[in-house]
Amino acid sequence: MTNTRPHDLTIPEQAAQRIHASFLRYEREFGEVTARARGRFERRDWHAFQADAQARLDLYTEAIAGLLTELGTLFGPDLDRHELWRAIKRAFTHRLVCEANGELAQTFFNSATRRIFSTVGVNAEVEYALSLPGPQVQDLAEGAHRRYARISDLPALVRRILADCRLDAGWRDAWADAQLVAGRIDAAIVSGFGDGAFDAIECLEPPFFRNKGAYVIARIRRGPDILPLVLPLLHDEDGVYVDAVLTDPNEVSIVFSFTRSYFLVDTVCPRDLIAFLKSIMPRKPIAELYIALGFTKHGKTELYRSLIQHLVTHDDRFIVAPGDPGMVMLVFTLPGFDVVFKVIQDRFAPPKTSTRRDVMERYRLVFGHDRVGRLIDAQEFEHLEFSQDRFAEDLLERLLALAGRSVELCGEDVVLRHLYAERRVTPLNLYLRNVDETEGQRVVVDYGHAIKELGAANIFPGDFLLKNFGVTRHGRVVFYDYDELCLLCDCRFRVFPEPRTPEEDFSAEPWFTAADNDIFPEEFRKFLGLTGSLRATFERHHGDLFTVEFWRGLQQRHERGDLVDVFPYPASRRLRT
Repeated sequence: MTNTRPHDLTIPEQAAQRIHASFLRYEREFGEVTARARGRFERRDWHAFQADAQARLDLYTEAIAGLLTELGTLFGPDLDRHELWRAIKRAFTHRLVCEANGELAQTFFNSATRRIFSTVGVNAEVEYALSLPGPQVQDLAEGAHRRYARISDLPALVRRILADCRLDAGWRDAWADAQLVAGRIDAAIVSGFGDGAFDAIECLEPPFFRNKGAYVIARIRRGPDILPLVLPLLHDEDGVYVDAVLTDPNEVSIVFSFTRSYFLVDTVCPRDLIAFLKSIMPRKPIAELYIALGFTKHGKTELYRSLIQHLVTHDDRFIVAPGDPGMVMLVFTLPGFDVVFKVIQDRFAPPKTSTRRDVMERYRLVFGHDRVGRLIDAQEFEHLEFSQDRFAEDLLERLLALAGRSVELCGEDVVLRHLYAERRVTPLNLYLRNVDETEGQRVVVDYGHAIKELGAANIFPGDFLLKNFGVTRHGRVVFYDYDELCLLCDCRFRVFPEPRTPEEDFSAEPWFTAADNDIFPEEFRKFLGLTGSLRATFERHHGDLFTVEFWRGLQQRHERGDLVDVFPYPASRRLRT
């Protein structure tokens, strides 16, 4: 059908053909950028890798914009006729029969129609309201992974797995790596299965690339039982080497966390990869797996559909999210759904000077930046619609009173014109109130590491208050309040001036001038909100955060173009210190 001459097609069929052609063009360009990741890793061209990752994020928006221009030329003033689009959708559905990535094509179609109609809620006549059946583990195509049957010489089997990565770069010592990896696998199998027996290791065909690492994604199988196996690979001047062995589902889940940048994986059918990943991370939502592979728009589609499914099958209501109220965002949640929703308030109380546009720009910055496992990925939604009776009364009153630009009542429904959705975490200040001293000290140390790792990624959080950080289910501290966030290199770190007179010393007002980007690290102590042993623990581990030298040192590294390593796994899992 794709080769049918245009004059043989009806107008709706021509439109469907153009939409499908635009989708295939986007898919091809996405694949071309993704495929370059292997060469970037082999040549250790890290800055080019980052540029590719950023460029890939822009492809979808560019593709939809180009498609709308093309359709506008085709239809003119008739572009927004519903009856026309009903026919186009029928014609497009016929094309999905032979489309390997039908779920991605549906989302692409929806992106176009929602731009044209500014659809509130869902209009099933002109968009795909229901998803195709989700990826199932049992449906995994055999071609998506290699199977290595068990042999007595486990190091030799591991060596075959590494060789089959087919990296055009020398290894430091592949045999030594294979022996170290085999020892870790042996221990994991005994721990997971009760003895050293297993049937096979199944390995996804393409390596997964992100930042300066490549990842071999595999699973160890014994009958129906599965253990995950992830081998992070690094490449330095001495060659490629296996840096760690991950066999714990929670640790693997952290590698694919919603706080990390997207992988570049060369595949023609992401559904197969998603099914495999779901088998080794059964608690990970399908939406997050698509997003982790860079299919952010379809991940958002899956998130919305899971929300609707939850509302259909549960009777809980949207409520104010636990935690201290913010000055910029209204945050609410569903008790049974592991997501929070953020709406920008109409006005920000002093001392906030940001605008709505500033806040949205900072969310866009986070979307395209390396999140190093410390910034929560946010999905941006427009024109959502829910029944009024699904909102707690106090929440609805606050939304209408404080966020009228984003929220309105339409009859019996609440229309949310704009919001962000993020995975729910426990605010750090609340977490510390409910844990013992040992756990509190561990989390406080990780809080400091979170600040430092953000700095390593050229991100300055702007606000160190505990309530702006959260703790994930894996016990990691992350940052989620972006209204003061900025690039570290845009800051000017200064020593706090000494008062020159007693009057200046006791003055309630500053006796010196400071620009908006002037930062005084010694002042951070005032905003920690930590007391007693927790404060002492933080200062013992992270006292350097209160010095100008620490921050200027990070700036100098960024100015030199250094890319600081932040590993998504514990040091204890590394094969060599």
